[in-house]
Amino acid sequence: MTTPAAPTPAPTKQRVPFWDNARFAAIVLVVFGHALQRLTYDSDAAEALYLLVYAFHMPLFALVSGYFSSSAEPTRARMARVITDLIAPYVIFEAIWTLTQFLVTGRTNLDPAQPAWTLWFLLALALFRLVLPFLALLRGPIWWSLGISIVAGYLPSIDSTFSISRFLGLLPFFTMGWWLRDRDVVARLGLLERRPAWLRTLAVAVLVAAGAVAFALVDVWSDVRLGTWFFFVDAYADLDAPHWWAGGVRLAIIVSALVLMSAFLVLVPRRKTPWSDLGKYTMYVYLLHTFVLYPFRQSGVLRGLEPVWLWIPLVAVASVAIAATLASRPVRRLTRPFVEPRMPWLLRDPALGAGRGAAASARPSR
Repeated sequence: MTTPAAPTPAPTKQRVPFWDNARFAAIVLVVFGHALQRLTYDSDAAEALYLLVYAFHMPLFALVSGYFSSSAEPTRARMARVITDLIAPYVIFEAIWTLTQFLVTGRTNLDPAQPAWTLWFLLALALFRLVLPFLALLRGPIWWSLGISIVAGYLPSIDSTFSISRFLGLLPFFTMGWWLRDRDVVARLGLLERRPAWLRTLAVAVLVAAGAVAFALVDVWSDVRLGTWFFFVDAYADLDAPHWWAGGVRLAIIVSALVLMSAFLVLVPRRKTPWSDLGKYTMYVYLLHTFVLYPFRQSGVLRGLEPVWLWIPLVAVASVAIAATLASRPVRRLTRPFVEPRMPWLLRDPALGAGRGAAASARPSR
């Protein structure tokens, strides 16, 4: 009698180091941008660097998030993950921030519809994931998302409540990230292969040129409130641009962000690096770094630092150290109940909420 062959085990998905490297580099930019903000009051160089970072760092996060999102019909497990991975941490950290602000200032505004500081991205990401299956049904989803983003700015009723304005404003980047994977563009064009020296040189030139333009015209950008445009929060009328051409400004900002993030991604290493593993845990850094920076921002210790040419590199190095520390194993172990809560008691099917934290961090990038 013939013994039946043992089933072939399914191949294990391997993480792609490039994406982990990109995640960690992007989260360092987030920390650096927030740490740099107080220096901008006293330094044009800091203001120019701040504008350069804010021109593309959150669009980059939206694009990478879209790359790893699915447009398939929502399953119970994926819907549960929206609750456990995004909504639950949002509620937890919103409560923590409310308490923190009360202890520091004696005042508080308990309004979960208005996210505290960086928490808006959790709500925006939840909305991205919920909308994507519907958006993917349309012809030309990127063009639809681009039109939605531009038109949303004309409507003053669309504001920061539940991060709706940012969700709509950043929707093209998230959609493009999904489209790149859905159409297998990265593999077909060999975008993860070794880049020639001329391309890396061009990427550096693009970023340097953008920084130079930001510095040379820093007063102009301040007058037109360019930094506020980069937030994708306010309607055009609230940005002193109640004109028909205001949508063209947003379009230019979107195109510029795509150019800058492309240059940035060209410079991200493709091989495994000492910080690749840290790129798996960017949510820890995103949610926790504000508590590290809050005392410095509130105390004013970052104001009037001289010489700025020395302090900007120090802040950059500190940003890398903060990101690496918050993504480290001891910090993750201590804060996991808040960042990646296991909540079997919340869902009708307890299995959907049990052990989500470990699974979320361990799943491979594709």
